[in-house]
Parts: sequence; structure tokens; C-alpha cells
Amino acid sequence: IELFPVQKSKCLYVFVSDPRVKGWLLLENYTPTFIFSVLYLLIVWLGPKYMRNKQPFSCRGILVVYNLGLTLLSLYMFYELVTGVWEGGYNFFCQDTHSGGEADMKIIRVLWWYYFSKLIEFMDTFFFILRKNNHQITVLHVYHHATMLNIWWFVMNWVPCGHSYFGATLNSFIHVLMYSYYGLSAVPAMRPYLWWKKYITQGQLTQFVLTIFQTSCGVVWPCAFPQGWLYFQISYMISLIILFTNFYIQTYNKKASSRRKEYQNGSTATVNGYTNSFSSLENNVKQRKQRKD
Repeated sequence: IELFPVQKSKCLYVFVSDPRVKGWLLLENYTPTFIFSVLYLLIVWLGPKYMRNKQPFSCRGILVVYNLGLTLLSLYMFYELVTGVWEGGYNFFCQDTHSGGEADMKIIRVLWWYYFSKLIEFMDTFFFILRKNNHQITVLHVYHHATMLNIWWFVMNWVPCGHSYFGATLNSFIHVLMYSYYGLSAVPAMRPYLWWKKYITQGQLTQFVLTIFQTSCGVVWPCAFPQGWLYFQISYMISLIILFTNFYIQTYNKKASSRRKEYQNGSTATVNGYTNSFSSLENNVKQRKQRKD
């Protein structure tokens, strides 16, 4: 008697781990992923307390290497995903997890690296803590980092290819732009020439909207890809749109409005194309002396 028919019952399909990833590093058991996530949250909580009375670290050299490494990894993943999708003849509207042949395995191997990159990206937060940039450790930042590793553990175990490719492909492309920006910004001489940070956030928002559209296609024109995963992804993308939109408004719209008011009051000076108050300039000088960054 088959108590748990793997492929015969669509309703039970989602609960059966994909045998193609059996024995893969970190995928055999959820415990390591859970422990890493708990440790991450503990460091987010305790790290700033530990650094409170200490001098911030520069981390300039490590940041350049770290961001360059993630830029190259993101570029590799983007290229491999695009070529894998092309080789497998993936259907944009809905692609199941077992009809792409060898291309499915290529996608699975790349998406494992995508999952693992979410563990590496915990370092983003740790660098903020070491440099005492605590204002950058927002609810959005922690929510995004803490959830992605866990979500992708489940994706890799149950839907490691097929329709799962799209969001990861877009995100890898955005990360090429984002980590190259961060890498360049770690070099003080480059900072005056970096103008596209705002557009990276716009790209992230565009990515979420496109992912919702593509995921919804799988709902409207269903295939063998589990519907529950599609609904979950749509819900998660909506949560990111809400949080990133709030971040965008707080970071760019309000700052632009504040700068216009300061300019109208005649209390600003223009330095290297950026408008800053005199008090802000003095504070920046003091911080640079302290940090030698």
C-alpha cells in the first residue's frame, strides 16, 4: 500500500522533497539553515550593543574584495540562469520542474549557489555593525536577509527549478549593479562619481513587480508547478514592495524635499555637486578624523 504516492497525487507533491538535491550541502536537513538564521538575528541584536563604546572599524579593503566577489558571483548566476532557461526551452508563463531535461539540473546547480549566496550576504549586516552604521540596519534590511535564506532552503528542496528561475534571475542582475556600487563606494575617491544608488532601488521595485506578473501567469495558465508556491511568492513580493516603497520614500523623496527647504532658507553650500548644510560638513570632517576612513 502506497501511503505517500510521490508523483501520483498533486496535492501531496509539494510535501515531498526533490530527490535531485538529496545529500547536497546544507539541503539535507533544515537545522543548519535555522541555526544560521537564529545566529544572524542574535548578532543583529547584540552586535550594536557590543560596538557601542568601541571605535568603528574601517573594513575598506575587505569591503572592496567582498563586494567584488559578490558582483562576480551574481554575474555568474545571472549568465548561467539565462543560458539554462534558453537551453531548456522554458515557458515564460508556467514551467514545471521536470520537463527541461539536463537544463533543469543546470538551473538546480545555479540556484543552489543562489541559496548559498543568501548566507554569504549576512555579511552585509555584520559590516554595518562593525562600521557602526546602525542606521542602515532597518526592519526591511533584517527582514529581507533573515527570510531569504530560509525561503530558498524550502525552494531548493521542493521546487529547485522550473518556474522558480525568474525571480532569482532578475535578483542576480540587480545584485550585479548593487554590489558593484557598494564595492566602488568603499573607495573614498570614487564616491563623488556614484550617482545611481536611487536607480538601484527603482530596479529592485521593478524586479518585484515583474516577478509578481510572471508568477501570476503560472496561476492563470497553470502547469505542473505547485500552485501553493506561486501564491506564497506573490505574497512575499507584495511584502517587499510595501517595505521597499516605504524605504524609497523615506530615503529619496523626503531627503529631496528637505534639501529644497534648506536651499530656500539659504543655509546650504554646494560641494562636489552635493548640497549639504555647513553643520553637516563639519560633522563629516569630525567623523573622518575619528574613523580615518
